[in-house]
Amino acid sequence: MTDVDGRVLPERVSTLELFFDLVFVFTITQLTTVLVGHPNAKGVLQVVLMLGVIWWMYGGYAWLTNAVPPDRASRRLLLLGAMGSYLVLALSVPQAFSGAGLSFGIAYVLVVSVHMLLFSRSTSSTVTQAIAGLAPYNGVSALMVLAGGIAGGTAQYVLWALAGIFEWITPKVNEPSGFEVGPAHFVERHGLVVIIAIGESVVAVGIGAAGLPIDLELVAVALLGLLLTACLWWTYFGGDDSRAEIALSAAPPKPRAIMAVEAFGYGHLPILLGIIGIAATLKRTIGHASDQLALEPALSLACGAALFLLGDVIMRHTLHIGRARWRTLAAAAVLVTIPLGTEVAAVAQLAAVVLLLLGLLAWEGATGLDDPDGLGTRRRWS
Repeated sequence: MTDVDGRVLPERVSTLELFFDLVFVFTITQLTTVLVGHPNAKGVLQVVLMLGVIWWMYGGYAWLTNAVPPDRASRRLLLLGAMGSYLVLALSVPQAFSGAGLSFGIAYVLVVSVHMLLFSRSTSSTVTQAIAGLAPYNGVSALMVLAGGIAGGTAQYVLWALAGIFEWITPKVNEPSGFEVGPAHFVERHGLVVIIAIGESVVAVGIGAAGLPIDLELVAVALLGLLLTACLWWTYFGGDDSRAEIALSAAPPKPRAIMAVEAFGYGHLPILLGIIGIAATLKRTIGHASDQLALEPALSLACGAALFLLGDVIMRHTLHIGRARWRTLAAAAVLVTIPLGTEVAAVAQLAAVVLLLLGLLAWEGATGLDDPDGLGTRRRWS
């Protein structure tokens, strides 16, 4: 596939990009740690504020390598530098609001700076003009993150919230239509980060089980946790990824770029937040499955599953793939499981969430509610 300047766009993700994603997902692990240590409204707020700015720039790098592939030594070295900045940022996450805000802010400024520098090396005049329009917004947001890290306290919360809001409204005031999207590469890149993040939920089960006796209760909860993550995988990769590629390929260049922002930017933010919430509860539940949950982890599990489903609904709605009604209802239904966790046992809520997701997937499979060949999407643009 080529862009408007005749330049060949990447069709598949490079191993260096996958390496980058592995470093990025470490931030997801660190955010999970924050929620495990502070399973309350303050912890949730901190996670949301950090994920908001972090995911925005991850998306920026996905767009970057879609337009400027790391096929030269200079580009690879710069991308490795960005990975180092992301690693420092991730290391700062657990104490970002209690002393490490400055480290987080400096690392974030470096992430943004390398992003702008690499984008400026594009051979496409259209892309160069597009990044020139976007750079001031990203630069101001990065400085707000740095200022918040320096200030600390309430000012940090306010400045980081403003930075996140400023970033996420940017596509509404500065349309990304100048960026050309290679559908195969773009969809695969976001799918890879989702599968790696889901894998972190499995890791959370393993970390929570460390040092515990391998008895029937532990095995049962571990398998339920694995089954839950398998349901998340099936929900996302049971066809939505291939249909998303068809949808982006069928769309003309300008609406394709806008669809990409909404489906993979806005839509994937709740997906990742949901994974973090689920992983945090799984980590806390292992070894205490027969105990009643406090309200916060019970909320984290149910709301995490609901957010994951709602993010998928946003993606489906934006790309006009499949039908989202049953997934919306399932997102509401999982909230009903909260009393099972708080009044019965953690394993009861976990089992109920798994059964609901299995029921949803079975119902969709049996009734054929989806559009596996993307015919509806093709007709939309024909």
